[in-house]
Amino acid sequence: MPKSSPKKPRTIKARVLSSREVYHGPAFRVTADQVLEPSGVRTRRDIVHHSGSVVILAVEEGVSDPRVLLERQYRYAARQMLWELPAGRIDKGENDLHAAKRELLEETGYTAKRWRRILRFYASPGFLAEAMNLYLARGLRAGRAQPEPDEVIHVRMVPLSAAVRMVMRGAIKDGKTISGILWLSQSREGSKPHR
Repeated sequence: MPKSSPKKPRTIKARVLSSREVYHGPAFRVTADQVLEPSGVRTRRDIVHHSGSVVILAVEEGVSDPRVLLERQYRYAARQMLWELPAGRIDKGENDLHAAKRELLEETGYTAKRWRRILRFYASPGFLAEAMNLYLARGLRAGRAQPEPDEVIHVRMVPLSAAVRMVMRGAIKDGKTISGILWLSQSREGSKPHR
């Protein structure tokens, strides 16, 4: 009996009935869209369009508890200082790996020998069309940071176990950072031999 090939997942899309740009700024634009959703519901969706972002999980290995490169900076939208993984926008015409390498150097001064994309996700898909690409960067080498004029960033290497505790007690509140730290912790747990 011949084997059947697995079916490709069907792409389900809403039908855009009309779209009007209501804001266009340097980092993103906003549209007000009238859509007919796959369920048959006709509704208005206000969408923030963004070129996409990169997030860098820079890890210093060679010790039993690897260290993760974290930044602390003031975030106006959150009205507080936040612990975060290095991250930034993908510029027009730039691929995501190049953007990750650029952002790591600019914000922290570090470069890395080995890069691998480990996650791609949407931070808030209810209204934000920004895909985030999370890269694992290893083989780190320290250098001089080249931050943007408005960036005041404090960098620290944090043991993974301490970073996980920061997530669990709510000291790390940034979603992309939580994703990266928990991914690394889980991937290390999965590689340990079971007793």
